[in-house]
Amino acid sequence: MKTLYWLGSRVVVVAGLVLAAVFLFGGVAGAADDGKLQMLVKEGVGYYLADAKGMTLYIFTKDQGNKNSCTGDCLKNWPIFHAAKITSPAGSDQKEYGEFTRADGAKQSTFKGWPLYYFAGDKAQGDTKGQGVKQVWYVINPVVMKSCD
Repeated sequence: MKTLYWLGSRVVVVAGLVLAAVFLFGGVAGAADDGKLQMLVKEGVGYYLADAKGMTLYIFTKDQGNKNSCTGDCLKNWPIFHAAKITSPAGSDQKEYGEFTRADGAKQSTFKGWPLYYFAGDKAQGDTKGQGVKQVWYVINPVVMKSCD
């Protein structure tokens, strides 16, 4: 009987490790997908970058190359976008993407040096409600976007 109990507890431990591995590898695969960007097109907006879920990415024209100007309360409406590894969509070059560490210690992804953001007002895939807000927030058109100075 002790032998069966000992084997049974080993089986439970092994089963637990297998489940943990499946969970971890499933999570890693999901995280990897977060950096797979898309180039979408919308009438009135043109081409624009979106994350893996189709949520639009924006730039803030007051930012400078690899340096953000959106801090504090600004981040409530314009949360940062960061993916550890970005996969560029067709039509843009992988070398155009990067990241930097903000003054607050958070990492933020960039396109041509422009820090990337979401807009809190976008609720669904394909929303571009942040386009042109206060004439300083814009979608990223990777076809014509110039580098951030």
